[in-house]
Formats: sequence, C-alpha cells, structure tokens
Amino acid sequence: MTTKILIPSIADLDKAAHEFIELMDDATVFAFYGEMGAGKTTFINALSRALGVEDDPTSSPSFAIINEYRSDTTAELIYHFDLYRLENLEEAFDIGVEDYLDSGALCFIEWPERIADILPDDTVRVDIRELPDGSRELTVTSPEQ
Repeated sequence: MTTKILIPSIADLDKAAHEFIELMDDATVFAFYGEMGAGKTTFINALSRALGVEDDPTSSPSFAIINEYRSDTTAELIYHFDLYRLENLEEAFDIGVEDYLDSGALCFIEWPERIADILPDDTVRVDIRELPDGSRELTVTSPEQ
C-alpha cells in the first residue's frame, strides 16, 4: 500500500507527523530515502515529538550514527539512525545494527541504502522529496503482506 503525505510548510510538520503515525500500524522499521536536505531529519524529529519524546532531538545523529530516544508518554524506545557516514555493511555489523532492527523498538533510518541487504522484509519505505514550491512530499510504501 502506498500513501502520500504533503507537508506544505514547516508549520505543517506536526500535522504530517500525526498523519504518519496513523499509517504506522504494527511496523517498527522505517527506511527514509531522500536527497541531502530533503527533510529526513526534520521529519523524524517531528515524528519523535509526536510519539511523546519531550527532549527535542534537534539534530541528525550523524556523529553517533544511532541516537536513542524514549517516549515520555508511552516509554516506547525509538532508535534514530543516520547511516550517511557508514563506509560499508561491515561497519553496520560492527555497531550491531541488526540487533536494533530485530529489537521490536521503533527504528527510523536515514540513508538506509547503506544497509539495504540487511533491512527486514517488513521495512516500510518512506521517500521524502522537495517539490518545486519548497513543500515536501512523503510517499509511504508498506511492504506487501
């Protein structure tokens, strides 16, 4: 199933995050694809806030590769991956990425193409692109069941 969410401006991020949450169902691994600057980190931060993370995750976890958040409302664990600096799949294994993916916690992954070979079959694909007017469009594709 494929669904599109339009984000006309930054002021609409929270609304879009709540729309996205309605689509999440029981999925736990979400792979965010998009060009540099498309808004992956910004949307994941809005999504984390909508899920109850009160500490403002204002930056990409580029230096840590994986940031861990916990929802203050549900105590749910959320992992935010930024794999941009990952050189190869071996590095992913070295930091235990597959353990995170299998943990049952929510995993939001930027630059998932770096670990495409080990993404679970039930990973939800999220494409983010900037439209000519500066708005963003999310295309959410759930795997076939």
